[in-house]
Amino acid sequence: MSSIAEGNAVQYGDSRKLAARARLHTEYTIAKTGWFPWVAAQLPLKPADRVLDVGCGPAWFWAATASLLPEDLHLTLTDLSSGMVDEAVARCRALPLGSVRGCRADAAALPFEDGAFDLVIAMHMLYHLPDPAAGIAEMRRVLKPGGVLAATTNGIGNMREIYRLTTVFGSAPTDPAAVAFGYDIAEQMMRTQFGNVAMSKYPASMRITEAEDVFLTLTSYPPGEGADEPQLTRFRQAIADAFRQGSGALDVSRETGLFLSRKPV
Repeated sequence: MSSIAEGNAVQYGDSRKLAARARLHTEYTIAKTGWFPWVAAQLPLKPADRVLDVGCGPAWFWAATASLLPEDLHLTLTDLSSGMVDEAVARCRALPLGSVRGCRADAAALPFEDGAFDLVIAMHMLYHLPDPAAGIAEMRRVLKPGGVLAATTNGIGNMREIYRLTTVFGSAPTDPAAVAFGYDIAEQMMRTQFGNVAMSKYPASMRITEAEDVFLTLTSYPPGEGADEPQLTRFRQAIADAFRQGSGALDVSRETGLFLSRKPV
């Protein structure tokens, strides 16, 4: 197993560490529309469509949007973590979605026939892959002609006010997801595979009022997860200083977007 796969196995064996990060967004995001409903409104879904969710995680997206989606979808949930797949399938089978199945799968080697799906969705997961282009190529392969890939990711300025604090761990003051698969890379790779891409930016910001939530989020994954006590002490102090400068709150920029590409007919 590669070091990337090993790290992902630890991080995403179940949803506990992911939940620490999700809380920061659910509690403190300022937006007219929630993230999941905003994405759902832009998906070109029709009743009875065959949908593949690659890197499904615990299926929070489907739980939040089931009432907004067409009926009788045929949903396939995949993740590299079998624990995530089990949790996702259990959650989705209790929803009014139509048929639901799940399987453990590598995004770069999907166990499905060519042209098997109307829509493939990859939400904030392509930056985990050693080779995102290989994952996009596989997703294109399993789409039918005219089918759509929907991928979400972050821009390089995403949450920069928070990532500046992580420099006490020796990391760069930028979102690592955006470094690996940010807006420019996503646009280039999807256009290369499909010949077309449309991008929409999620209009949102954050105002965080609890310093402890920042600490818990940024110590739920490397490098904060493996930091020693002196580093953690310096990190707490950096957070305290930032909140003091913000008069008890931390205003944070959001750069998150949705990319849609259609497979040529």
